[in-house]
Amino acid sequence: MVECRQVFCHIEQHGEIRNEGRKNHSQFGWGNAEKKEILTTPEQYAKAAEQALADGYDAIKVDVNEIDLEGRAKKRNLYGCFARRDLLVGYERLKAIREAVGDKIDIIVEAHALTDTTSAIEFGNMIEEFRIAAYEEPVMALNPGQLKQVKDGINIPIAAGERVYTRWGFRPFFEDHIIDLIQPDLGTCGGFSEAKKICDMGHIYDTTCQIHVCGGPIMTAAALQLECAIPNFAIHELHRYALLEGNRVTCKYDYLPVNGKYQIPDLPGIGQELTDKSIAESPKETVK
Repeated sequence: MVECRQVFCHIEQHGEIRNEGRKNHSQFGWGNAEKKEILTTPEQYAKAAEQALADGYDAIKVDVNEIDLEGRAKKRNLYGCFARRDLLVGYERLKAIREAVGDKIDIIVEAHALTDTTSAIEFGNMIEEFRIAAYEEPVMALNPGQLKQVKDGINIPIAAGERVYTRWGFRPFFEDHIIDLIQPDLGTCGGFSEAKKICDMGHIYDTTCQIHVCGGPIMTAAALQLECAIPNFAIHELHRYALLEGNRVTCKYDYLPVNGKYQIPDLPGIGQELTDKSIAESPKETVK
């Protein structure tokens, strides 16, 4: 059995797996995967966190900066030395969350690389008091030097990796001890073999792993297989996309957590198959 965490957020849509159910970033509300509910006030974020706790989750992921007070995404400038007034919006949301759930839930703060180095460091120092489990993509992860500058300027573990590719891409982050929680994506990092090598390489440097799962039932099954075969597994990500009915019906097996845990698929391959309907409706090419 693999423990499962979920996240609640508004801008992105994934989650961690460590306890039962679903994982919408809480900025999109909690509960109904088919309907996004844009959260703006600290009270709304706190309520979503309480709902996640009631559903059995012990971790949430949330982007508290992407949505402004009017419910618009990516409309604020979070760059530079004059962003504190905007960063205080995210600060107040996180404060409300922590006060609502106490120490019963870990909080992962997703940043989607929307802040520059200066603001990322400032915000990291602002939110340290809320005992943040990980600070995800505070700046673009393809620039190791900038992410190291953030790492050196704060006291919160760094999570990143969905936009880093192959062992060679991850190498400087390991050697300079920049990323604490790596998040390779099976679909882009180089596939199963490469992802396994990345995770094993990270284990040498005391780096834990959460496979990036921004997809449906195929990616879920694949990630579960890899996570049960590595020594440094931390949490599993349950994305909102995996809960959408239109995605769930494309495959024969609907792997979702029960009572906080996933059952690892034990069927051939990754333990997943497309339905006959999905195959029939898919474009086909004949290769001779």
